[in-house]
Amino acid sequence: MAWIEQRGTNYRVRLRLPDGTVATDSVHPTRNTADIRRKQVDLDHALDTYLDPTLGRITLTEWVQIWEAGHIAGDAKWAAYRSHLRNHILPRFGDTPLTKITRQTVKVFVKQLKTHLADSSAASVMSLLSLLMREAVADGRIPHNPCQGVKVVTRQSAERPHATATQVNTIAGRIERRSDQILVITAAYTGMRWGELAGLARSNTHLGHGLIRVDPDVGALHEVQGRLYLGPPKTAGSARDIHLPPFLITLLHEVLNSHDHDQVFCGARGALLRRSSMSRRVFGPAVNGNPRTHTGPIIEGMHFHDLRHTHKTWMIEDGIPEIAQARRLGHRLPGVRDIYSHVTPTMISDVTRALQDRWQTTQPTTTKHRHLRAA
Repeated sequence: MAWIEQRGTNYRVRLRLPDGTVATDSVHPTRNTADIRRKQVDLDHALDTYLDPTLGRITLTEWVQIWEAGHIAGDAKWAAYRSHLRNHILPRFGDTPLTKITRQTVKVFVKQLKTHLADSSAASVMSLLSLLMREAVADGRIPHNPCQGVKVVTRQSAERPHATATQVNTIAGRIERRSDQILVITAAYTGMRWGELAGLARSNTHLGHGLIRVDPDVGALHEVQGRLYLGPPKTAGSARDIHLPPFLITLLHEVLNSHDHDQVFCGARGALLRRSSMSRRVFGPAVNGNPRTHTGPIIEGMHFHDLRHTHKTWMIEDGIPEIAQARRLGHRLPGVRDIYSHVTPTMISDVTRALQDRWQTTQPTTTKHRHLRAA
């Protein structure tokens, strides 16, 4: 049972905790308000819903230290977490007790974030703050998550561009290094992520069987705070076999025969590729145009990842079943659709045949562009 004690001009609600210690639940200016809270405390105890208020009086900085000790995430995710905490969350809420982080203060925080961050970046920061508060709820420190339902993105994202097969050829044709040309073509005709392509090992290219493999343990290249390392792909479902159309088998043979390094796509001396360098020096000028070479844009603003969107669009155009699309991209369908759907050899054959046809029907025949044709 809770009780009321007067202390000076205020009244505090006191109770005995399960460990035998006596704690102050709250302090009130009048006995009436204190009595209302005392009754609520007794009811919460009777319903087994009482939260010890002392647990929520720690600051967010203190809670982060507790949370970090037990939270599991990959190196890249931790790097993003620490950046968000250091640059945005802790400067604003670090000294604030968990119980004092209200919905209104969170909404003001979001508004401030959006003055200097893109919507996607603001959403990423808020995702972490919401995770921290959600974990505090689960730990019995606060009654609810003040971030729940707070909108960050208030407008629909612009649709990302995709390329035709002819445009992919043109982009590749503007790139100087042959292996980089084939890297772009492979991205468009497999839908692989950048990290999966940059991390593709020679040992995972089974061209005699017409496929390449995204390894579950070291199938992707990761970059964290400037450090490159090989590790698991984005999700467990991303580890997969990707069947290739004949022309792409020929192109990948060409790359493998041009060097003896471990990674299929690598630098001139076998170094691991960096996404930023590829985007800035190679892919960006090819799609956006380059004043030095007097070339205009092909698809201005297109990112390398949009080649993955391109591959998805092509499969839709070719009438490939949804389950085959998902598996090829390393996705899972939601619910029972994934459990009761299966990819058959016929579906795989349809995918590679459609890609081969798309390549063949868009290949130039002039000598000027013959270097892009499969041998």
